[in-house]
Amino acid sequence: MIQLARWDVPRVAVDAIVIHGRKLVLVRRGNEPFRGMLALPGGFVEFGESLEEAVRREVREETGLETRVERLLGVYGDPGRDPRGHTISVAYVLRSVGGELRAATDAAAAKSVAVGRVPRLAFDHDRIVADFRKLRGRRPGAATSPSRGRGGTRLRSGGPRRG
Repeated sequence: MIQLARWDVPRVAVDAIVIHGRKLVLVRRGNEPFRGMLALPGGFVEFGESLEEAVRREVREETGLETRVERLLGVYGDPGRDPRGHTISVAYVLRSVGGELRAATDAAAAKSVAVGRVPRLAFDHDRIVADFRKLRGRRPGAATSPSRGRGGTRLRSGGPRRG
C-alpha cells in the first residue's frame, strides 16, 4: 500500500458563476496567486463541508451576497490550473437572493459585468465562463431554471462537452 503525505493529493475547491440581476459577479483578487486580477468567487472546501455549502460560503465571504445554487456547471481538474498545486474545482451556477454586493475577506473588489463583456480572468476561469456561455446558448434559461427530481436533486443532461 502506498502512503501519501497530505500534500500528495489534490485539494478540492469550488468556483461560482453568480448571476446578480442579469450580470455576472467577479472579484478582484487581493492575494497571490493572481493578485489584482479579476476572478470568479470561490475557494477551498473546508473539512466536513458539502460542496454546495462551500460555494455559498465562499460567495458570501467574498461578495456579501446570499445565493441559491441553481445547478452544477462542471468539474475542472487540470493539474496546472492553480499555481499553488493540483486543485480540482467544482463550478456551480448560483443566483443572488439577498445581501449587498461588496468586497469582503480576501477580495480587493467585487463588481458585476455583462456576461458578454467578461475580461480576462485568473486561473482557468475564462474556460468556466466559456462553458457557461455554451450552456446558455444551447438551452435558453437552462442556467436559471433548474429541474428537480426526487429528493431535490437537480436533473440536467448535456454537461460541458470535452473533445
